[in-house]
Amino acid sequence: MNIEIKPLTKDLKEDYLFLFDNMVHKENPDWSKCYCNDYHFLGDVETCTRDTSRSLIINRINENELQGYLIFENDNPIGWCNANDRLNYQRLLRDYDLIDNPDDKVCSVVCFLIHPDYRRQGISQKILEKVIADYSNTDYDYIESYPRKGKSSASNFKGPIELYKRNGFKLHKEYDGYYVMRKTLK
Repeated sequence: MNIEIKPLTKDLKEDYLFLFDNMVHKENPDWSKCYCNDYHFLGDVETCTRDTSRSLIINRINENELQGYLIFENDNPIGWCNANDRLNYQRLLRDYDLIDNPDDKVCSVVCFLIHPDYRRQGISQKILEKVIADYSNTDYDYIESYPRKGKSSASNFKGPIELYKRNGFKLHKEYDGYYVMRKTLK
């Protein structure tokens, strides 16, 4: 398998929308309205429609607010990883107790979506390696992730805790339903 991992840009917007319109949500209909907008959205997630999320995410891509990586095989989008500055995730900041030191510069990895035909082939590992490599060359102090407790890898869009442990992340905090895993970059 020959995959390519590309940072999301405006030029890849149509590929991003194709992935979310066609591949991912057919398997998980409950996720059909997300478009990976939920962590940016402070409104009522339960009443937010698919069209609203899609429109908001188009604006976020156009304004370079949505950051992350698209995964391609033979120029076809097969996956996505939402990785961005923690301060850009308004819902994450509102709903989670994350800030220890407000001066820390933290990249948050909040979502992995891999087409079902490509799961269990090491793609999440390759994406996380790319995130680590890219953010290691910046002024970021840490990379954080928030894996759920007790979820199978197919339903755990935040990634399994084992993925993070294999890549040098340490348990930073533990809550009833999730962990905060952190990797020091400096």
